[in-house]
Amino acid sequence: MDVIYNNSNINPSSKGSNCSFISLKMAKFGRPTPKIEGLVAASGLSPLIACSLDTGDQGLVSAFMECWHKETSSFHFPVGEVKITLDDVASFLHLPVVGAFHSFEQLHVDDVIEMLVELLEVSIEEAKAKTFQCHGSYVRLSWLQDVYQMKIDACHWIVAARAYLLHLLGCTLFTNKSATHEHVVFLDALRNLMQSGTYAWGTTALVHMYDNLNEASKSTARQLAGYITLLQVS
Repeated sequence: MDVIYNNSNINPSSKGSNCSFISLKMAKFGRPTPKIEGLVAASGLSPLIACSLDTGDQGLVSAFMECWHKETSSFHFPVGEVKITLDDVASFLHLPVVGAFHSFEQLHVDDVIEMLVELLEVSIEEAKAKTFQCHGSYVRLSWLQDVYQMKIDACHWIVAARAYLLHLLGCTLFTNKSATHEHVVFLDALRNLMQSGTYAWGTTALVHMYDNLNEASKSTARQLAGYITLLQVS
């Protein structure tokens, strides 16, 4: 983190994160089968497989959330203003910070169903059932594991890689407060895995973290979504 000295004060609250077990979900899923390792590496996301912390420091996360000022996009500590920088992201997560920036727009559930059918090659009935189960444009991380295994058994390597990577993103960069669901919109960035490797994933990760910190800094917020590992190691 970069530090700019001033005389701010810390006032920790009881806010925290329920994402402590996300890295355990990823560890249980394990590394990709050797048949898709090249595809996963080509996406630029493979460093995330091994860089998550096993546990989260609830007190530290609460302090960070309380000290975040969205006006300056920085933490105000007694030692000064502290920022998470792109250099931090590149150093700790080993993700590219230079390249195309993929923006993610909210999708109607019908578009989500179409995306699942096209990119994960599941039936429209199954896609409808899974999004209905999650009450919107989400699917369960556990279901993505099932799809991954099914596509591995069928030797559908590209589709298996997409399922694996969507699960990986749901356990790392784009974790949400549910800790069990993943937003399907991120699948759009995995259409062409070679092109995925040209995206500035590190920049996207930092923007997503800032957005979640802005949301968590509200007085009514009680939880923080986003990649807690990035917050703790920076």
